[in-house]
Amino acid sequence: MIVNALDTQKIQWMYVHNHDWLFRWLKHRLNCDETAADLAQDTFVKLLRSPLPQQLNEPRAYIVTIAKGLMINWYRRRSLEQSYLELLASLPEQLIPAPEQRLIILETLQEIDMMLSQLPTPVQTAFLLSQIEGMKYEDIANHMNISLSTVKRYMKQGFYQCLIAMT
Repeated sequence: MIVNALDTQKIQWMYVHNHDWLFRWLKHRLNCDETAADLAQDTFVKLLRSPLPQQLNEPRAYIVTIAKGLMINWYRRRSLEQSYLELLASLPEQLIPAPEQRLIILETLQEIDMMLSQLPTPVQTAFLLSQIEGMKYEDIANHMNISLSTVKRYMKQGFYQCLIAMT
């Protein structure tokens, strides 16, 4: 979505008056200039891609909210990547995929993680128990102490989220 001209002017003003401050704020939390610079820039790109709220009395608070979301996503991706690299390190050399395949696998894992993060935690848990652990719905119901119909509803939500992600 493209924002209107008035929003673009507001975002331009916010960028000029807050970018350096946001960079320092992120750098303090991340201890990395490059990542702080990337996330600061991504914050303003995200601002440009969606209309601003009607009343924006505290622009820095709004900017920080967006930056925090991006920082959480960055930490999630980094954690996922680290787990994947640890798994690769434990494999025999002949089973380690080629660099191109590793990148594709990592990107796919990140897409799945992002898709699952849109679901409530119990739905995520039921879906992963079924799809990763191979548990039957009845076993999931017993494990999670929920009804079989709730498991089926959770699985329906999980599969629906998968379909949305595929389109």
